[in-house]
Amino acid sequence: MTRNVVFDNRRLYAVDDYTSPEELYDNLIEIVKRYHPSDDISLIEKAYGTACDAHKDQMRKSGEPYIIHPLCTATILADLEMDKETIVAGLLHDVVEDTIMTKDDLAREFGDDVADLVDGVTKLNKLKYRGNRAEFQADNLRKMFLAMARDIRVIIIKLADRLHNMRTLQYQTPEKQHEIARETLDIYSPIAQRLGISRIKIELDDLSLKYLKPDIYQELKTQIAQRKSEREDFVAGIVREVSDKLDEARIDASVNGRVKHFFSIYKKMVNQHKNLDQIYDLFAVRIIVNDVKDCYAALGMIHEMYKPIPGRFKDYIAMPKANNYQSLHTSLIGPNGTPFEIQIRTYDMHRTAEFGIAAHWKYKETSDGKHPDENEEEKLSWLRQILEWQKNLSDNEEFMSLLKSDLNLFSDFVYAFTPSGDVKNLPSGSTPVDFAYAIHSAVGNRMVGARVNGKLVNIDYVIQNGDRVEIITSQNSHGPSRDWLKIVRSTQARTKINQWFKNELKEDNIVRGKAQFNDYCKTHAIKLEDIMKPEYQQAVLDKYRFRDFDAVYAAIGHGGLKEGQIVNRMVERYEMDHRRNITDEEALANMDESSKKNAFHKNEGGIIVKGITDVSVHFSKCCNPLPGDEIVGFVTRGRGISIHRTDCINIMNMLETDRVRLIEAEWEKGSENAQKEYLADINIFANNRNGLLVDVSRVFTEENIGIIGVNCRVNKQNVATIYVSFNIHSTMELDSIIQKLRSIQGVLDIERNTQ
Repeated sequence: MTRNVVFDNRRLYAVDDYTSPEELYDNLIEIVKRYHPSDDISLIEKAYGTACDAHKDQMRKSGEPYIIHPLCTATILADLEMDKETIVAGLLHDVVEDTIMTKDDLAREFGDDVADLVDGVTKLNKLKYRGNRAEFQADNLRKMFLAMARDIRVIIIKLADRLHNMRTLQYQTPEKQHEIARETLDIYSPIAQRLGISRIKIELDDLSLKYLKPDIYQELKTQIAQRKSEREDFVAGIVREVSDKLDEARIDASVNGRVKHFFSIYKKMVNQHKNLDQIYDLFAVRIIVNDVKDCYAALGMIHEMYKPIPGRFKDYIAMPKANNYQSLHTSLIGPNGTPFEIQIRTYDMHRTAEFGIAAHWKYKETSDGKHPDENEEEKLSWLRQILEWQKNLSDNEEFMSLLKSDLNLFSDFVYAFTPSGDVKNLPSGSTPVDFAYAIHSAVGNRMVGARVNGKLVNIDYVIQNGDRVEIITSQNSHGPSRDWLKIVRSTQARTKINQWFKNELKEDNIVRGKAQFNDYCKTHAIKLEDIMKPEYQQAVLDKYRFRDFDAVYAAIGHGGLKEGQIVNRMVERYEMDHRRNITDEEALANMDESSKKNAFHKNEGGIIVKGITDVSVHFSKCCNPLPGDEIVGFVTRGRGISIHRTDCINIMNMLETDRVRLIEAEWEKGSENAQKEYLADINIFANNRNGLLVDVSRVFTEENIGIIGVNCRVNKQNVATIYVSFNIHSTMELDSIIQKLRSIQGVLDIERNTQ
């Protein structure tokens, strides 16, 4: 019998307490030798030498040698007991991106397997994106998912890389900390959950909370520490009582107790609208036994010892989660009426729960041990779904929105049965329509009704755990209804329905989209003959990867694209072509007297323009830069210098002939703390519901920020886009507002405007 009580949320991988890279490397080799059947470490030794040479002149923001990062990444992979090729790729994962080494160099030195793994985690060339982070992020994720489909080890390396970056996030700027933490919580933590790697997911969650909500994180840390001894006594008492009872029954088991990790506690507080003092089930005791029979025997014994809380028992052994997690969960009332949770599982189940798909990476000397077996591939059906619908999504904004939604939906799920007894895992709140599309797209498209547990139900019936669902189909069905998009919960169903309308109603969509396009131009006094030139159409086709302009009209017609964003892009190209190409000197010489008189008022906006002192400065309305943004100046005719964000769409799409008029600019030191206000405008994307606009307005009211303008529209998928314009002091203040807005129920994404 093993007894252990864990009272804090320590890191799971002790790789940061080092005195030198050599010590870290020795630690890595020691871990590998512990689980690997072969003593041959020559490939790892060679990779370490190569990485040291490649990164020898590079330093991290922390001031430490860059080689520390790949060493820590490789050590995390070793803790997951990955094969040697994965360890080698972890050591080399940054050499193609950050040094002169190429994929071909790696293939020659380490083989195609390692080279492909490194290439899979290597980001695209950032220079071609000219500061457009959203496009850069989306295309990188597309590349990564394709690489994952070929070899799932790609994402395991990426998760290890992200975990160490999160551990050292304190060396980044506050804006970068928030950006990386948000991406981690939206993308990488859910991926770790889908793969069942809870040891990584838990730490990613806690570190994300630390930077996204630092006040809440520190408050939780302080409050939990204040009552540490009381909690220690409580958990130790439960562990002792349970261990003694299992000993009496001669059930060999390991029993340990812990306080739940910070992010889990925070979610309980938010979901239950309670503070920490009102959350009582902060404790979990885990029992690990040898076989399934002992799991149920231990459960019966526990229910004799403590009173179970009704409705809080879950059997994930009989009904595993989508990521193959298995365990018995039961909530109980302990001494003095304090609730706590007990989890019961076998040692194999525990390994799967901790390491997920990595737990099944049994190393073999032959090459067939390098990939999951066929059963493991079946567990990656969600990845195949993402790959399927990403092929049909040319718009990166829509891709990112659906990806975040799909990854996070399965944080809570239900299971239901087909009439033949097959189990379907669905997001909580799913309907028979979701169930139909989970079976097959053809079943969903021909669906006319449903029976649940033998009784006819409405199609908006919310499926419950254990329901037996029968889908009624008809060959005479005319296909799905657009109203279904308002009730489905799964990304798979939503994508399949939209795909049907794209394919079946393409001609109607083209006609509808063209009418919307022309109406927009007419409303905004834009001449069609000015913008409908082949070169302007081609710019749109290249941007959204369409074959022809009819496909653009079809996308507008079914709601996948906004007519305004297409027209505005073409207008921008038209205006750029019709600007006079002049030099900086000519522009300055042509400034009117009014601009020259105001030349020395530039610092009122907190802007310093390199090399020019007698010129007026004004902020561009197309992107509304704020202190803290990266900025650039543009020499105009007669109006001084206009200041843009570097990610402004007008700057990114500027012709090379106009780029000679760009000039370096920066914020005056201390402008972020100045009292001057600047115009900001954002787009909020959210699932439409009653009270949404009221909740958005409340955030601005509570922060004492006046709204200058607001506009709202809802598309056919019942997704609301709320445009809000307001005055603010800096990007730091804006980030704080955006974070509060993200916590509103139903909010999918928020972005700053750059028109």
